[in-house]
Amino acid sequence: MTASSYPESVLVSPDWVAERLDRFESDDPGYRLLEVDVNTAFYDTGHAPGAVKIDWETDLRADDRHDIVGADELERLLGDCGITDETTVVVYGDDSNWFAAHMYWQLTYYGHPDVRIMDGGRGYWVDHGYPLSTASVSPPTVQYGRSLSPPADPSIRASREDVRDAIGTDTVFVDVRLPEEYRGEITAPPGTNETAMRGGHLPGAKNVFWADNVRPDMRFKSPAALREVYRAHGVEPGDDVIVYCRIGERSSLTWFALSELLGYESVRNYDGSWTEWGNMIGTPIETGE
Repeated sequence: MTASSYPESVLVSPDWVAERLDRFESDDPGYRLLEVDVNTAFYDTGHAPGAVKIDWETDLRADDRHDIVGADELERLLGDCGITDETTVVVYGDDSNWFAAHMYWQLTYYGHPDVRIMDGGRGYWVDHGYPLSTASVSPPTVQYGRSLSPPADPSIRASREDVRDAIGTDTVFVDVRLPEEYRGEITAPPGTNETAMRGGHLPGAKNVFWADNVRPDMRFKSPAALREVYRAHGVEPGDDVIVYCRIGERSSLTWFALSELLGYESVRNYDGSWTEWGNMIGTPIETGE
């Protein structure tokens, strides 16, 4: 399976990126490549030539609140990265593109016209011998070009109120976490500090592990294989779907698979996810299978 199985307007192959490295390395704002990591030490050991470093924790999360960055903050970040509202932005990163997918989702929410994910992420690029550079990349700062406020596509984001209202309706909740998280045996993946007071899952949620979207090499499964993953769990294209995880990044990958690759028409990412729901008083929670 190659990225050409899916629209290049949302997913591009590593070869597609490699063929355009001269454009990504240029100061011209037409194309910009971003490596989005939670562990930015990876970037310093070698990254795709021309890729700008994005620190997910400091660049894409608001300093003064537990939330994604606001429109003004994002406009400044994009301008600092040499990105205008006409730039083709390609994102990739560590942890199987979790955090790159979260940036893709944020840019879509705020309305950047052209953003794409590099299939396979940092792991595939490194493991398959694509070019690497250790040079820090700082494109000339530009004005983004227009306001990102209000968000252009609020329909792709679910709030806690949306989740409360959807419980007991036909909305399908997709919990993408580890089965142990879903059952309530643990409240976060091993080695993670940011957690919740209570474990479990949203009432009626289906557990479709995020990694079921990808092959062992972390590139997305073929369209037929990906459709079968969700068909087997009873998640149909006509369903109203809300996806969630612990902090919204793993669920962004599943949102991308359902909405952008498979074309499901109504998919929202509950980015507050379990860190929010599992810490609130009075929220309904189920445990076990």
